[in-house]
Amino acid sequence: MKKNLLNKLFDFSFSEFIGPSVISFLYGLGMVILGIVLLIVVVMMFFGNAGMGIIFLILSPLIFLFYLIIMRFWMEMLMIWYRIEQNTRK
Repeated sequence: MKKNLLNKLFDFSFSEFIGPSVISFLYGLGMVILGIVLLIVVVMMFFGNAGMGIIFLILSPLIFLFYLIIMRFWMEMLMIWYRIEQNTRK
């Protein structure tokens, strides 16, 4: 039986997990926060030194992709753990 998010929150038997429902939201939120942080770092580097600002402006897409890959890896690991639980329950 499929339960909505509110029903899952108040399920004291823990028969339904809330994690898979919120992982995609957390991944999107992490992407937005990572982008904002990198933008702030680039702007602060320009205030400190224009040369460092240009370097960070060039490197920021690579840094973004690196941290995005790490974040995606951990989110996939969480999903794997939930799917293992679902398959072993059967």
